[in-house]
Amino acid sequence: MKFDASQHRCAIVIDKELPTGLAINAASVIGISFGRQVENLVGPDMQSQDQVNYPGVIYSPLPILLATNDYIREMLDSFDDDGEIYIMPFSALAQSCKTYDEYGERISSVDSSDIELVAVGLIGPKKKINKVTGSLPLFK
Repeated sequence: MKFDASQHRCAIVIDKELPTGLAINAASVIGISFGRQVENLVGPDMQSQDQVNYPGVIYSPLPILLATNDYIREMLDSFDDDGEIYIMPFSALAQSCKTYDEYGERISSVDSSDIELVAVGLIGPKKKINKVTGSLPLFK
């Protein structure tokens, strides 16, 4: 996917029952993965008047929203076959692992339907993203 701020919107939706530290972890991991996976999401570096470099940031607002665990699963299922939506699920399993190797071993041994989701990142056409996230409260 190539991000176009005039056409696309992005959001991170977190399980409203997740403790604050784990919620921040989930949002951070999804944000980092977005930056790696989605072309043109991050702008170029900028310099202040005194030439201090400020690394590029995301071109668009990235709201962090809250929803039930069931709604997060519904979003994943409903966009599963939608080629216009980039969706990144994030699991409780990932948060319970101490190393990436452990994560790889554990996630490859279970079916997706048995993985508890704690957050999901969405990027796609503004209308589609707004339709599923427009009424969700902000994480505060």
